Amino acid sequence: MKKTQISFDVELDENKIPEKISWSASDGGVSDEESKAVFLSVWNHASQETLKIDLWTKDMPLDQMNVFFHQTLVSMSDTFLRATQNEKMTDSFKQFCDYFAENLKIKLPPN
Repeated sequence: MKKTQISFDVELDENKIPEKISWSASDGGVSDEESKAVFLSVWNHASQETLKIDLWTKDMPLDQMNVFFHQTLVSMSDTFLRATQNEKMTDSFKQFCDYFAENLKIKLPPN
């Protein structure tokens, strides 16, 4: 069996606020790539709950955070469809993503 590793390094200030985040994924060819934010969710099947880590650097611009959230929500709706084949709920999710983008005035790339 093959193993792979994805790792995150977080540099904190004196108040334990992230100043720098970097990540590496050996199979993906990513090494010490800088990032301003990361959302990580892990399913704990024993306790039937999601464990999560949400980090962003103190210099993450608000407009970029809005886009990051929007793209994360869109990605979640795509993943939900692949995992469940539930088209009705995915359509509702996509409608919310459109609403989210419209209200935050996020410019979407042309289709």
